[in-house]
Amino acid sequence: MQAALRPLMSASLLGATVAAEGVEFALAAPHAHAVELCLFDATGQQELQLLAMPAAIGGVWQALLPGAGAGLVYGWRVHGPWNPAQGQRFNPHKLLLDPCAAAVLGEYAGQDIHLGHQTGAPQLQDTRDNAQDALKAVVVPPLRPAASGPHVDPAQRLVCELHVKGFTALHPDVPPALRGTYAGLAHPAAIAHLKTMGVSTVSLMPLACCADELRLLHLGLRNYWGYNPIAWSAPTARYWSGQAGSSPRSELRAMVSALHAAGLEVWLDVVYNHSAETDEYGPTLSLRGIDNATYYHLDPQTPAHYLNWTGCGNCLRLDHPLVMRMVLQSLRSWVLDFGIDGFRFDLAPVLGRGAAAQGHDFSPRAPLLQAMAQDPLLSSCTLVAEPWDIGHGGYQLGRFPSGWLEWNDRFRDAQRGFWLHHTPVLGEWATRLAGSTDVFDARSRAAHSSVNFVAAHDGFTLADVLRYSHRHNLANGENNRDGHGHNLSNNCGAEGNTDRPDVLARRQQWQRVLLAVTLLSLGTPMVQAGDSIGHSQGGNNNAYCQDNAISWLDWGRADTRYADFIGALQALRRARAVLRSTHWWQGADAEQGVVARWYLPEGTSPSAHDWNDPARQALALQLSHAQRPNGADNGDPVNASCLLLFNGAGHAVRFVLPPGDWFLHIDTQYGNVLNRPLDSADGAQTLPHGSLWLASTVAIENLQKPD
Repeated sequence: MQAALRPLMSASLLGATVAAEGVEFALAAPHAHAVELCLFDATGQQELQLLAMPAAIGGVWQALLPGAGAGLVYGWRVHGPWNPAQGQRFNPHKLLLDPCAAAVLGEYAGQDIHLGHQTGAPQLQDTRDNAQDALKAVVVPPLRPAASGPHVDPAQRLVCELHVKGFTALHPDVPPALRGTYAGLAHPAAIAHLKTMGVSTVSLMPLACCADELRLLHLGLRNYWGYNPIAWSAPTARYWSGQAGSSPRSELRAMVSALHAAGLEVWLDVVYNHSAETDEYGPTLSLRGIDNATYYHLDPQTPAHYLNWTGCGNCLRLDHPLVMRMVLQSLRSWVLDFGIDGFRFDLAPVLGRGAAAQGHDFSPRAPLLQAMAQDPLLSSCTLVAEPWDIGHGGYQLGRFPSGWLEWNDRFRDAQRGFWLHHTPVLGEWATRLAGSTDVFDARSRAAHSSVNFVAAHDGFTLADVLRYSHRHNLANGENNRDGHGHNLSNNCGAEGNTDRPDVLARRQQWQRVLLAVTLLSLGTPMVQAGDSIGHSQGGNNNAYCQDNAISWLDWGRADTRYADFIGALQALRRARAVLRSTHWWQGADAEQGVVARWYLPEGTSPSAHDWNDPARQALALQLSHAQRPNGADNGDPVNASCLLLFNGAGHAVRFVLPPGDWFLHIDTQYGNVLNRPLDSADGAQTLPHGSLWLASTVAIENLQKPD
């Protein structure tokens, strides 16, 4: 193949774009002295041609390759100074992956030939050529914009976080060839389980092409979770079924389409805070060799080192316009090419950190966050923050812009603490039930801003919260030092598996309690996929590197009663308007909205002392429409008042009920949906310890699980 590049005055997109006359290439490398486009055969093993790019315009090297089309395999060689002490790590001996690649050929296996420096001498350049084994980009054909997903009322969302592979890798009703793949999640058997729970939103763990850490490769492990990206716009081939006529891109698009057709919106976990090149001793796979000082935050005192607010060795310089352009383009591609409806941003404070002159402090008005808010496409997506990183001032819960949702670890800790350890005090705990109003400013943030969860991918599964008091992470190869040490878990009397009926009953009861309080609190409830079947990871609370039966959902031992219980709770949320309030709960004197009235078990309102009394571990909450004081609902099932009784004490508690005719719907001691009148001579009921009741003023009639 012989071709010549034609200069372009401007390129609308970074990376490789198929145009009418050929393929447009654009690479952002403002400090480079020269850039070469390397073309390969379809296998990526033989280099066919080396083409010098025309001079950069505005820091972007751009050109048209006439007559080229989809399927072309390519990489970059970038020339410039080699001076690690000054943060300059150009090395034209290393073939570099386009960070905007839409498809990637090959897989990083940890070979030291990919190091830009000499082993044992990091100040010296390694001059071995790595082209044969290097990751390469593949030009893809353009796609028509994917259809957007269903509209979901934020007040009725139920989010399920899941791993594409782990969800179906052992699913007996998914064909063996499709298990653990994009096509497997699109299978009716997989979708049916989500529908049983009443899930509205699937939050997928990362799907971008990633590279395994060298330490894991040496241990025979891999980064199963995928939080180590190297090409942010390329779907990983790890979850591709390999079916004839398909590709990772086409299969992912079909999967999202199938979830949309089932009425589910799809969020994607994205990792723009760091790259897989790790620290200064890591490989030169892409950004480090393209323009190290442009793409990464370097230590101002010693530019040979990276700032590391992620714990992964580096941080992307997201305040730089060209890096922002790369990220925005990537986000738009997930929406336009695959139909993604929203994004969960890993270690999101990194996105809002400024330049060194601003002390790298987080700002909700940071350039990237403002650019996303102004983008016509991205501003219509749901944006979710993991609101912490490990840098200075890294805990930013409640500080993201209006419209964002945020994972709320305070909700998780308050629920585990209240039910399993009799802490915190009632005031702190009730605040979490009420949407964490101390964190999210009701003047600018919506009532569903808090993503409420008690278990997620990072930490114990819900089943393990109640099976293990200590982490059991030896399989990770770090002598059980990794993972959280403060889990607020409770093994219920036996560490790990047991046949003791009393322990098993307590675990089942508390699993239902924690699920119920998650769905019934104000905010956006989120469950982890395995929590719907009682999945255990054997006490591993950091299973990021366990691409095996530790992490894969064990459908052979699935307790689907939890899925049915979640589905019943979700049906009740949708059947009772006060359980899906669009606005913040109001005080008793409010004239509109949902009014929250709090009662102690004896029927009186809590005083300031009661809210802070550690001996108080039981509370009642009545939710009513302001226009219907004291539960006067006139038999209207949708607008019925609801009563929640919480007994976190270690003993049974007698509750005096508010006036009204109450029908018990949920008793977490048993887990089934009830329709029992709460009759008693003195208007009181006794709750067993560690239990939650949900009642309303109207009996359930023909309650349907949500579609």
